Amino acid sequence: MNTIRLLSGFAAVAAAAALATLAAAHASSAPAGYIIAAVADSNRPAADRQRDAARKPAEVIAFSQMRPGSIVADIIPREGYYDRIFAGVVGSTGHVYGFYPTELAKILKTPLPPNGGTPDPKFPNFTALVAPANDFAPPVPVDLVWLSDNYHDFHDPFFAPADIAKINAAVFKALKPGGIYLILDHAAGKGSGLRDTNTLHRIDEAAVKAEVEAAGFQLVGESDVLRNPADDHTKKIFDPSIRGRTDQFVLRFRKP
Repeated sequence: MNTIRLLSGFAAVAAAAALATLAAAHASSAPAGYIIAAVADSNRPAADRQRDAARKPAEVIAFSQMRPGSIVADIIPREGYYDRIFAGVVGSTGHVYGFYPTELAKILKTPLPPNGGTPDPKFPNFTALVAPANDFAPPVPVDLVWLSDNYHDFHDPFFAPADIAKINAAVFKALKPGGIYLILDHAAGKGSGLRDTNTLHRIDEAAVKAEVEAAGFQLVGESDVLRNPADDHTKKIFDPSIRGRTDQFVLRFRKP
């Protein structure tokens, strides 16, 4: 009887510890005050703030483990939606580098920013880097590399001669040991591999995992914050019925 009671006691302690661990993990994933403040920054354009409900930037940035003082590189910043928030999160002791591959000049209607320039003067700790995609190389080691909704594009003809294996290797080299590679993209059907990258502009997350792990990274986290089970993965991401509401995966990799 005493043995049974002792075992029951151990079970209760183990269960309590498990619950505490889950509670701590949940708490650590909640957006910190500095993230909430960066999202609420009045210097952000109104058009950016209107997109926040769908893009959930606070939750995704919290998952990335970005914090004040972080050195961040954002590959393909596009209009700078995330970078203006990043600049507020990392603060004056951190820095944000927006990497604009020169291949974009073939498809964009506006010119790329000057290399070394400040794309938005209201955020002076946000600097543009301009070079071919395969030559990604921030000027200093970084804590976090962010790539949102464009990983799939590096597989497509319009980005030639970009080579995703070279880009992932360059990201690995640029990161400090323990640094994070955060990738979010539009999900394709399971088992589709790279089939839909140039048609639906989607990619199978299993293909992303395989390619990034082949570069030496470890997958250490997955988030469902941008998941949408109503998206059946058969429509182009620009289809009006799904645009802005696609099913997206968010993966966090770490450099050992």
